[in-house]
Amino acid sequence: MTKSLEEVHESVSTEHKKTGFRKILAFLGPAYLVSVGYMDPGNWATDIAGGSQFGYTLVWVLLMSNLMALLLQSLSARLGIVTQRDLAQASRETYSKFINYILYFLAEIAIAACDLAEVLGMAIGINLLFGIPLFEGVLITVLDTFILLFLINKGIRKMEAFIIALVAIIGFSFIFEMIFAEPEVSKIIAGLVPSIPNSAALYIAIGIIGATVMPHNLYLHSSLVQTRKFDRTPAGIKQALKYNFIDSTIALNLAFFVNAAILILAAATFHKNGMFEVAEIQDAHKFLEPLLGTKWAPVLFAVALIAAGQSSTVTGTLAGQIVMEGYLHLRIQPWVRRIITRLIAIVPALIVIWIYGESVTGKLLILSQVILSLQLGFAIIPLIHFVSDKSKMNGFHISRTTQVVSWIIASIIVSLNAKLVYDEITSWLASSNHPVILWLTVVPLAFGFLGLLLYIIFKPFIAKAKSKTINHSPHNLKLHFSQKKTQEVKNIAVSVDFSHADEAALNHAFELGGMEAKYTLIHIVETVGALMYGIHIHDHETTIDEKLLLEYKEMLSEKGFNIETELGFGKPNKIIPEIINNGLFDILVMGTHGHTGLKDILFGTTVDKLRHKISIPLLIVK
Repeated sequence: MTKSLEEVHESVSTEHKKTGFRKILAFLGPAYLVSVGYMDPGNWATDIAGGSQFGYTLVWVLLMSNLMALLLQSLSARLGIVTQRDLAQASRETYSKFINYILYFLAEIAIAACDLAEVLGMAIGINLLFGIPLFEGVLITVLDTFILLFLINKGIRKMEAFIIALVAIIGFSFIFEMIFAEPEVSKIIAGLVPSIPNSAALYIAIGIIGATVMPHNLYLHSSLVQTRKFDRTPAGIKQALKYNFIDSTIALNLAFFVNAAILILAAATFHKNGMFEVAEIQDAHKFLEPLLGTKWAPVLFAVALIAAGQSSTVTGTLAGQIVMEGYLHLRIQPWVRRIITRLIAIVPALIVIWIYGESVTGKLLILSQVILSLQLGFAIIPLIHFVSDKSKMNGFHISRTTQVVSWIIASIIVSLNAKLVYDEITSWLASSNHPVILWLTVVPLAFGFLGLLLYIIFKPFIAKAKSKTINHSPHNLKLHFSQKKTQEVKNIAVSVDFSHADEAALNHAFELGGMEAKYTLIHIVETVGALMYGIHIHDHETTIDEKLLLEYKEMLSEKGFNIETELGFGKPNKIIPEIINNGLFDILVMGTHGHTGLKDILFGTTVDKLRHKISIPLLIVK
């Protein structure tokens, strides 16, 4: 497996930082790049709508969303720190190729949708600040791709500093906005008490939660934490987890401040003055100056919007790179990857603005949030499965309590997002002039997504149950060989795969060689990591296979057989011939693989290739 974001992988050393504060400082950074996704232009529309319609009532929804996001991001960081895999790489190693292609496709659509919201946000900010038309503003956003390319070549620390500077601009802008708006502190505190005034408030609350947790942030965080080089001992990993949690807590609380500030600003200006229908970013900008009595309020608002769009789009394109490399194992030039990601977002925006004008930007933003909502479950659920897995996490799996809370949060988020998607589809069906087309395209697609989601939820549980029934223990082997007076074969290689097929292979091998022969048990680790790293791989499957091979040796040695073992890494049809041709074996014995259907065909191909590459007889035992 290639390293996640290889150009900056483990590029920041934390090992020489001995003192507490300097040590923490070395780990701070990744969560700030993630946090900007929680204050992107897609969040602004829901925050403005919530504040203008319901005043301070929904502040608690922002707080709850922030706590949910903090837990999920800490799980993402844990996956990256412990396994040295990002979420896309972990999915690739867990699910079938077909499922991974679908997950990759969905992740790319989600990133493009997110980028669309950020492109529009930046373009709106440029339009509001400089009066440049929206169409030209969208074109200008292409230039930030080159900013990202420049920054990543300078190192991840420079990029983090750039993002933190943008976050600081957003934060300071809203500090001054709060001073201008003079919100009522008692009502803000009252807004922290959960309440939903009506169904319209529920819809806005769903929108706020849906816009808060973004799937690309989970991929991003699991990769960015790997930019830190630290001691890989259990104590070092534990320390890295602690410092990254501190990083996430600080960064996401800043994001909460920004979102709360937008909602409070809308409450203190629009709601207070009876303007309950302000939901568009452009409208909010237009009314700030007359309501607050200062020309700086709209200027700061536009500057913060540009900074939010710029910072979010930098991290969005990074997430695109992580997803492509993780799922497809495909690496292309970073600048090409970023240009492609940006064009996927820009082209639809330009076409829609060209045809329908600037008035549709609000609808485009909503559409981007619906697309993100569809994809969210496909990132959250695998993440919870991975960090709950004791074997994958090498003892750093999450506790049962954290698992329960995580599943509750996942259920809430997925259910609310499902409701948002359902409402959008029903509204499209009601307003469409050709509902039959929607029934034949959109509705089956939605059911397809539901089926895939259920598969991803239950597949690991089913796989775990099946693994308990598979014969992975050498003590379950039923050996029934008989001793012959003379044995002609003296050095026998036996290929084992820890399935029931090993019984037949070993029994036939012992019939051939008896007690006097030397037996070499060969097992090949076929994981993606083994293909890439060979003998240097130290993943969970390799550890288990080594242990099982040792158990085979111990058990058979106790029975009086002369047993040696060989653990190979890579493709069996390549590695087995290397082992055989480098040894002095008389025969190779292989059991049938124990699979059916497509895997039988694949195994047959392996055997066919294998027999042409070895110089000794091959015995296939059924």
